[in-house]
Amino acid sequence: MQKRKYLIPIFLMLISIGVLVGMKVNTAASGDDLFNNVKKFNEALTLVQKNYVDDVNTEMLTEAAIKGMLMQLDPHSTYITQDQLKRINEDFQGSFEGIGVEFDIVNDTITIVTPISGGPSEALGIIAGDKIVKIDGVNSVGMSREDVPKKLRGPKGTKVTVSISRGGNPNLIDFEITRDKIPLYSVDASFMINNEVGYARVTRFSATTYDEFSKSLAELKKQGMKKLVLDLRNNPGGYLDQAFKMASMFIDRGKKIVYTKSRISAFNDEYVSEGGEYTNMPLIVLVNDGSASASEIVSGAIQDWDRGLIVGENTFGKGLVQRQYDLSDGSAMRVTTSRYYTPSGRLIQKPYEGGEYKKMLMNPEEGDNLYHTKDTKDTSRPEFKTMGGRTVLGGGGITPDFVITLDTLTNYSVQLRRVNLFLEYANAYYDANRENLKSNYSDYLKFRDNFQVTQNMLDDFKMLAASKNIEFNEEQWSRDLDFITTSIKSIIARDIWGNNGSMAVWLETDKQFQKAMTLFPEAEKLAQLK
Repeated sequence: MQKRKYLIPIFLMLISIGVLVGMKVNTAASGDDLFNNVKKFNEALTLVQKNYVDDVNTEMLTEAAIKGMLMQLDPHSTYITQDQLKRINEDFQGSFEGIGVEFDIVNDTITIVTPISGGPSEALGIIAGDKIVKIDGVNSVGMSREDVPKKLRGPKGTKVTVSISRGGNPNLIDFEITRDKIPLYSVDASFMINNEVGYARVTRFSATTYDEFSKSLAELKKQGMKKLVLDLRNNPGGYLDQAFKMASMFIDRGKKIVYTKSRISAFNDEYVSEGGEYTNMPLIVLVNDGSASASEIVSGAIQDWDRGLIVGENTFGKGLVQRQYDLSDGSAMRVTTSRYYTPSGRLIQKPYEGGEYKKMLMNPEEGDNLYHTKDTKDTSRPEFKTMGGRTVLGGGGITPDFVITLDTLTNYSVQLRRVNLFLEYANAYYDANRENLKSNYSDYLKFRDNFQVTQNMLDDFKMLAASKNIEFNEEQWSRDLDFITTSIKSIIARDIWGNNGSMAVWLETDKQFQKAMTLFPEAEKLAQLK
């Protein structure tokens, strides 16, 4: 027994020595003394904890150290707290639990932008423009945007009572809402532009995007779709597998869609198209500087295979692959493990420096120059060839085949947006004219083609702006008049028909979309579809 008493600590000591030796060998092989650096951090944290003048929150310091460490790597290696991780998972898993509304804050009041289709709020008759003034009997006017979800979201089956102020009704309306699982749609608009052209807007690549997109295209095909405009503008990306599946729908089986490269061979991957039923459909993809990551994978593959035309503005240039590693306390780290490349070998990632993306000199003038991929202001960017032999630029992001830059808003319109004036005015107009609008316009296409924002409406809008102390500027008003009238009209359409109505109106004055509609003959020729 006495002998065993001494053997146990000796055995543990030998294990510890073995672990330390193993760490030494491993760090020596990597060329970095990991063990000593961990020891150094532990010493520093212990010294602070023991000697700092006030009580120390070592958890907070450790999180700060992790964040600081990742900031030294690249812009996309990040630390995620438990709360942040929950919200991120909800966004990309395609659902959350709550009452099912999109909201905004107008004049310090929670204003319903739209009830989410299929959610409990829609089922109870809550409509766009409704204002939530009480939650469970407690005044909610003045509540911050960040606090609203904390009150309205909750486990499926729980209840919350909201008191709503609705235009035309002098009394508050109480709704007892049973929270439920709420779908978050990534295909937020899809409809027929005319008898042949379908339109689909994808706002992110979540776990449900491919299924949503497939369903939308199948419905459009039933309605006669022979050509498609795919709108990926302001789509920040998401799941790689969803982007791969989407691209496969348009690219012949066996063709490479994207590949990744890393210093670690296990992280080198290649994604080859599985083929789909739309490989012979004329296609145009809209992108801008808010299109990133998975959006660039789809548009880059379509461009490299000459499968369709890319129209709009240069994309963001986010081509770093992150893997998520869960930590013991429920938080997580996302660490960049590899880089994305398009089929022609272009690196999607833009250069970055000091944690921020380097500003690229990419400001081509709008013109009628098809297949414009050469930026004369930056001759340093490497050139690549598409599978059909066209020249495309590397060096980060996807440069469209046809570049269309949108006009910059004047300061007057910026101020109108800042105080949510378009939403406030359009909701008030809808409340006052609800029945006439619904009886005069049976669908959003008739509304798009026939409804006019009148001079009286514009005069009322100016008066509302003046009441918010926004100084009128005639020159800026005239310059932005199309934007102002379209904004008002599109929000009224959204109040009645949701996002399809809103986008059908908005596209009528969208220069990038309008140009895209003229390019289908070129897209067909490029893809050799005729």
